[in-house]
Amino acid sequence: MSQDQNTKPETTETVQAVEIPPETAPEASGNEEPSVHMLLEDARSKADEHWNEVLRLRADMDNLRKRTERDIDNARKYALERFMDSLLGVADSLDLGLKACMEASEVEPLKKGTEIMYNQFFQTLERYGVKAIDPKGEPFNPDLHQAISMLPGEVEPNTVLQVLQKGYQLNERILRPALVIVSQ
Repeated sequence: MSQDQNTKPETTETVQAVEIPPETAPEASGNEEPSVHMLLEDARSKADEHWNEVLRLRADMDNLRKRTERDIDNARKYALERFMDSLLGVADSLDLGLKACMEASEVEPLKKGTEIMYNQFFQTLERYGVKAIDPKGEPFNPDLHQAISMLPGEVEPNTVLQVLQKGYQLNERILRPALVIVSQ
C-alpha cells in the first residue's frame, strides 16, 4: 500500500506537467477558420473593388481636367466681351462725331462732342478698374513713373514737373508708367 500511495502522486504530477494550456493547443480544423482559398478570393474581390474605384477616380480627374481646360479657354476667348461691349458705345459716339465734323461749320459743337466722347471713354475704363496716372506736382515714384529727363526747377528735387504721357493702372497693376520730366 505504501507503494500505491507513492505511485498516485507521481501520476498526478506527470499529468499536470504534460497538460497543455488551451491557448497553445492546436485548433480544430473545420468551419471556424476561413480557408486560405477563401481569404485569397476575398482579397481579390477587394483588390478588384479598389481597382475599379481607381479607374473611376482617374476618369473623374480626366473629365475635370478637360472641363477646366475648356473653361479656361472660354475665359480667354470671352474675357473682354463685356469690356468690348462697353466700348462699342464710345465707338458709336466717335462715328456720330465724325459724321458731325463733315457737316458742321462751327468748331464749338465739335469740341463739346469730343469732350463728351472723351469722358464717356474714360468712364468706361474706370468702370473696369483702369485708372489714369497723372502725377504732375507729385514726388517721383519709380514704381508709377518713368523719368525721361531732369530739369532744374523751383520745387523740391525729384518732383514731377511735367507729364509727357499719362500712365495707366488696372486694379493696382501698372499697365503703363507715366512718362515724366523730374526736377533736379
